[in-house]
Amino acid sequence: MKKREAKKEFTHGLKMGVPIGIGYFVVAFSLGINAKVAGFTTIQAGLASMLLMASAGEYALFTLVAAGASYVEIAVMELVANARYLLMSCALSQKLHPETKFFQRFFIGQSITDEMFGAAIGRDKFCTAVFYFGMMAVSIPGWTIGTMLGVAVGNILPANIVTALSVGLYGMFIAIVVPPSKKSRIVFCVVLVSAALSTLFAFAPLLSKLSEGIRTIILTIIISAGAALLFPVDDDGNIIAEKKKEVANEQ
Repeated sequence: MKKREAKKEFTHGLKMGVPIGIGYFVVAFSLGINAKVAGFTTIQAGLASMLLMASAGEYALFTLVAAGASYVEIAVMELVANARYLLMSCALSQKLHPETKFFQRFFIGQSITDEMFGAAIGRDKFCTAVFYFGMMAVSIPGWTIGTMLGVAVGNILPANIVTALSVGLYGMFIAIVVPPSKKSRIVFCVVLVSAALSTLFAFAPLLSKLSEGIRTIILTIIISAGAALLFPVDDDGNIIAEKKKEVANEQ
């Protein structure tokens, strides 16, 4: 990749990463309060956030540490809570540019989050390593610094204000999903089905008892497999049914 193109990709990644980093800062701020309750120092909490990069996983970590859980219990819980990232890694590996090197894939795999994954998958073209690194350059510091400040001064702010601010992250994720949904009716229907099934799983008697990570894995496999069978894509990533319709309209 030429330097000018790489710079353009990195700058684009930075721009995409700014709202993600802001949302992460707010969410991590509330996590920092939990870390302080669990006895973590500012540096320890910051390192935990930088290496883990998962809100549910970190909340589970701080809660278990505060409860005096064993290392084995913490490891098993983290595996369950973060298992969905295994699926995301497999999906993102197919979206990365073929020229992406192993060490670049390694660092990208270490830093997969829901929001950065959505931004990368939502691109019309291949996701380059420098684009993803641009998002990481803003998102990871936002997450880490937010956690550290939460430990240092988090108790100063009322809990209801911290909770209200964290809603902004969900709004940002919706902004990532809406554009491709507007372009494709099939994607829009898949989003609606995903929302409906997620709600069902959250309140169904037996399914609601499963962890969030396990529910996400089950839903991802069911919905993605169904969409792949009903609406296959070609080698360029275009939905075949929509491509045929476009050709027919042109004729």
